Amino acid sequence: MAAIANRGGKAFRFDTDRFPTQVYLDVYYSQGEERQILTIDEQQLDLSSVSSVWYRRIATGGRIPQTMESQMRNAAVGESRATIAGMIASIRGFHFDRLSHIRLADNKQLQLQVTREIGLDIPRTLITNNPLAVQEFAHECQEGMITKMLSAFAIYNEKGEEQVVFTNPVTADDLEHLDGLRFCPMTFQEKVPKQLELRTIIVGKRVFTAAVDSQRSQLAKHDWRKQGLALINSWEEYNLPPDVEKKLLELLAYFGLNYGAIDIILTPDGRHVFLEVNPVGEFFWLECCPPHFPISEAIADLLLAQSVSNSGDK
Repeated sequence: MAAIANRGGKAFRFDTDRFPTQVYLDVYYSQGEERQILTIDEQQLDLSSVSSVWYRRIATGGRIPQTMESQMRNAAVGESRATIAGMIASIRGFHFDRLSHIRLADNKQLQLQVTREIGLDIPRTLITNNPLAVQEFAHECQEGMITKMLSAFAIYNEKGEEQVVFTNPVTADDLEHLDGLRFCPMTFQEKVPKQLELRTIIVGKRVFTAAVDSQRSQLAKHDWRKQGLALINSWEEYNLPPDVEKKLLELLAYFGLNYGAIDIILTPDGRHVFLEVNPVGEFFWLECCPPHFPISEAIADLLLAQSVSNSGDK
């Protein structure tokens, strides 16, 4: 918001968790008129004046009381989400990025398929609920293999403490206990040797890449997020080879995305191995901490540039 204001634009923030309990939305259609008015803290926004929209971390209905009867609450949350999704979809202007494009890019299988066709290096991967397929796949992975989930979720223990599901190595003992796959498929990948782990943030045509040596910490060897706070000041700017940057931009163009947070492994022999792209992935730590990338400024530039091209003014 500050970056937009510094460039002469005006930003209006909508915390979706405050709808419908604290925020009003009036959507009106007739034969000769339509209007959408959002009222937040007595401040009104006519959505027809919005020329660019950026949305992330949508939590519509988050403040509907948990004490409400569960079926009624689920219905209220569902209707609220449908209302806000329709509101966003009908905004005439630049979307950073359209929800349909984000949902398409969320499919990790499609990501790997397209990435391989573009020519980027990817790890050998198996997604299955078949124990026999996993055991056969293990023989292909001479350096071992890891397992992870396609979806983001957490498990809570009996104390209510969050147990985040990270990427983990698969042991020989694990291969003898795969019966749980009949309840839930999993993703298995060959263990790719790491020299550095890279995070690339793409905004429009601007590419920001940072690297961290996750192998310095035993706890971070398989997933740097396990030591995310400990490594937060250890990221350094990294220059991707031009051909890798070009292919990453091709990947985002395939999905119609203007933004992506991409995870890559640099191997000791110099290969850049693509892991995944998150179309709404985190970037803020790379701005607040080293290498202090100006990502908010890049987002503001893109939103305002598209605003001008779409409407002739800010």
